Amino acid sequence: MIFMVKTKKVGLTGKFGTRYGRGVKVAFEKIERKQKATYVCPSCKKTSVKRVSAGIWQCKKCNVKFTGGAYSPTTGLTESE
Repeated sequence: MIFMVKTKKVGLTGKFGTRYGRGVKVAFEKIERKQKATYVCPSCKKTSVKRVSAGIWQCKKCNVKFTGGAYSPTTGLTESE
């Protein structure tokens, strides 16, 4: 039986073991951390927005659903304004 262990050194990429190389795993971990983080809700201003699926975000507090980027609620276009 194989057990998936998340260690401090490899973090979220521990599930890949020795496959795919360091560069790919570093890029993957950066994206994964960004999409699993909680963000500030644009309507109630609480830090409770989570990703539902690619581009769809929902606030757990006020239950507002809105669209945004695939990995964060804002896209590069709206962040630069």
